[in-house]
Amino acid sequence: MTAVDELRPRIAALDIVRGVAVMGILAMNIVVFAMPFPAYMNPVAFGAPSAADLISWAFSFIFIDGKMRGLFSFLFGASMLLVIENATARGESAGPVHFRRMLWLLAFGLVHLYLIWSGDILTSYALLGMIAWFFRNLSPRALIGSGIVILIVQLLILVSLAAGAFYLQAAAMAPGATAELVAEWQGLERQFGVLTGQHLAKDLAIHRGGYSLIVAHRLDESAPVKSLLMFGWETLAYFLFGMAALKNGFLRGSWSPAAYRRAAMIGFGIGIPAYGLLAWILARDGFSVPMVIAITMTSTVPFRPLMVIATAALIIILARQGSALVERIAAVGRAAFSNYLGTSLLMTIFFYGYGLGFYGTMGRAELWLVVVAMWALMLLWSTPWLERYRYGPLEWLWRTLARGGAQPMRRPLPAA
Repeated sequence: MTAVDELRPRIAALDIVRGVAVMGILAMNIVVFAMPFPAYMNPVAFGAPSAADLISWAFSFIFIDGKMRGLFSFLFGASMLLVIENATARGESAGPVHFRRMLWLLAFGLVHLYLIWSGDILTSYALLGMIAWFFRNLSPRALIGSGIVILIVQLLILVSLAAGAFYLQAAAMAPGATAELVAEWQGLERQFGVLTGQHLAKDLAIHRGGYSLIVAHRLDESAPVKSLLMFGWETLAYFLFGMAALKNGFLRGSWSPAAYRRAAMIGFGIGIPAYGLLAWILARDGFSVPMVIAITMTSTVPFRPLMVIATAALIIILARQGSALVERIAAVGRAAFSNYLGTSLLMTIFFYGYGLGFYGTMGRAELWLVVVAMWALMLLWSTPWLERYRYGPLEWLWRTLARGGAQPMRRPLPAA
């Protein structure tokens, strides 16, 4: 820790928005912790949903799904650029600092992916963070333009995936369909449709079984590079948007109240009706596999950035009022890495067979009880910890490994 580090104040808006994001991510990830993966996008994939379950799905689809992950990605891009700026201000070579951080984040991500939970985002963040380095010197306008181009690439990939799903469904159900076509369609149904029979029984047996069985399943099924090539474009675009939002002052909280209100009104004014219409179309369709892919994965891509920006603007507006809750949320954001990995650890212990074994036993609406309890835990521990220590425990470990030496942890005692 240098004098420059000590004198440079934290950006309060960044911490608060990050805190909301890491808490919000759990509200959608909880479905994957608690149920087979198809239920993440398809509310009828696992069991017959109640009216409360469908309302919960619609609320999450409109306000949470993708928005919190996008917000977290915005914040990661901004924080990454901030570390680069701080390293430069200290007179260090920013490149080695950045790439050491990303390599250690990759190590954390692989441990998380294979040994704790298969829904890891840290691996992709580390790999994409190395790519984002090469955009660091662009102007905010150029960063936004580059992000839009990358987002269009992501949209084209997903459009082709959705079109392929419609074609495959028609081909597999046509008279004389080959066994290969039928098998391919059935495989797609297992990923996005109603899970039944031996495939459901296998999923339940794995996640209700012992730790070694679950790890073996992750080693067999997880393919982070393939997933990155298919879905990583959007995340990279959000990194660039976040870098732009730091450079233009949006995520520093330096815009005027009117500008933040305008951003929130435009984003929500377009995004909420669009998401509401998409939810209605999907529900009216009955959640068929091609429509699940076309709606939840594809049609949301153009509207998600607007919702992310609007959500960040609203958080900054509300946080300016100040309160004890806002301070606690900011503390959650300062320890976001610890809260993210700690959530995975506690949720897998709660749901999986080597822990309490609640996997597959709770409805979508009931899961909010677990979410609220975990939020309370985040809010309770983060503030007192950071009153005594400079960093969250995993933030300290990451910083220590990346810098090659133990960093000061305990805050100095106040002067008498």
